[in-house]
Amino acid sequence: MAARIQQSPQPGGGKRKGKAQYVQAKRARRWDGGGPRQLEPGLQGILITCNMNERKCVEEAYSLLNEYGDDMYGPEKFADKDQHPSGSEGEDDDVEAALKKEVGDIKASTEMRLRRFQSVESGANNLVFIRTLGIEPEKLVHHILQDIYKTKKKKTRVILRMLPISGTCKAFLEDMKKYAETFLEPWFKAPNKGTFQIVYKSRNNSHMNREEVIKELAGIVGSLNSENKVDLTNPQYTVVVEIIKAVCCLSVVKDYMLFRKYNLQEVVKSAKDLSQLNPKQAAQTGNGKEAKLESGDKSSQNDPVEGKNNQQVVPENSEELGPTESISETHVVNEGVAKPELASQVTEGSESNENDL
Repeated sequence: MAARIQQSPQPGGGKRKGKAQYVQAKRARRWDGGGPRQLEPGLQGILITCNMNERKCVEEAYSLLNEYGDDMYGPEKFADKDQHPSGSEGEDDDVEAALKKEVGDIKASTEMRLRRFQSVESGANNLVFIRTLGIEPEKLVHHILQDIYKTKKKKTRVILRMLPISGTCKAFLEDMKKYAETFLEPWFKAPNKGTFQIVYKSRNNSHMNREEVIKELAGIVGSLNSENKVDLTNPQYTVVVEIIKAVCCLSVVKDYMLFRKYNLQEVVKSAKDLSQLNPKQAAQTGNGKEAKLESGDKSSQNDPVEGKNNQQVVPENSEELGPTESISETHVVNEGVAKPELASQVTEGSESNENDL
């Protein structure tokens, strides 16, 4: 609503009347989505990196997720808010009908707000977070990538990577350790076991130390079962750690290397497409290993935002566990220099740059 301000009269006793001025009041942003407005601890969902067009990314995400979500879980069902209860024309019946209609409208409105997929503010540029309800994000995203990998049918233009987020907590080391002890049990607690790697990425956060986070998480995995081993080349599980401002997003995914680090643009490429790359690019893309490029090395630019080929570099703020070793026999390596540790003892990859947004 505009506020009217009357200008004070001119000094000197002039008769000129003040000109009315109107200041446009700021309107509060309307939120019709229901639930949380932004990424916060306690949510599950899907983290999506995009190509400079977040609005288009959200549209593509809704289309893709609804298509495969309906296939796996069936279509969403909502109350029909257009149904009107029948009643007589009497005054009492009219009041009762009106009350029933109002209750029905409120119920339908609540259901519409609590949709299966709902975009919330991620807290970082070129990053979209789709909150999920009533589904398992890791199974849905794996199903999407598996289908695209088989059919080689490109279904998105601006979506780059799609990472399921099975749990979130506060991005402080003690909170993360406490949360991860329970979160990682379904995959790594005895009798369950497997080879694994840890992928770390931080955005808009300066207080977390990646080496410390990786060391603590690897120690937790080792404590759950001593037979869990690190494998960077072809791990059974990849522990994804995404730090966004004050929120830590966690997930454990399969086929991370096979599905090109869950990159939808790269998964559709066939062996023929990969053969057209230069030998260095083809080797890095095809063998599933994390490439270690020197700071001066330049790759072809497939994505304008990322500025580097999707399959060739490791994120600047990311660290992954190193070659296959037993947790009890490994040590910390930072930038190629071995440093013995007395605690959890894990091997990290050398610091390098990656394509991840």
